[in-house]
Amino acid sequence: MNDISISFAEAEGNPGISIVIVKGFIDTTTSSELEGSIKKLLQEQRFDIIIDLANVDYISSAGWGIFISEIKKIRENGGDLKLVSMVGDVYEVFELLEFQTILESYDNIEEAVVSFGSFPENEKETMGGRNI
Repeated sequence: MNDISISFAEAEGNPGISIVIVKGFIDTTTSSELEGSIKKLLQEQRFDIIIDLANVDYISSAGWGIFISEIKKIRENGGDLKLVSMVGDVYEVFELLEFQTILESYDNIEEAVVSFGSFPENEKETMGGRNI
């Protein structure tokens, strides 16, 4: 469980949103690479971030810790970090840890992109089925 691949894209129609596409496992041996990728975006003043986890089968506590540790700085700069396309086992841990109270999750990238728009808070809470 020590293989990870990270690539970047911009949201179609909204180049201000960065998409981090992660493949593999996020554990103690690979989490520093993910952390470095997120920090690079923050240094570039890119604070609207979507993490695509469709091809991630496992996230250790070290991986979850990265998302939690960076969210404060991201939000202080007017941005947000949103998780998308979690596989069943990963989403189950996300719920067990009650991270839905801290991080929003969406079924797909398109829903997450829309959530960055100017929606009233009560509408935002119902989008995506299983978010917030």
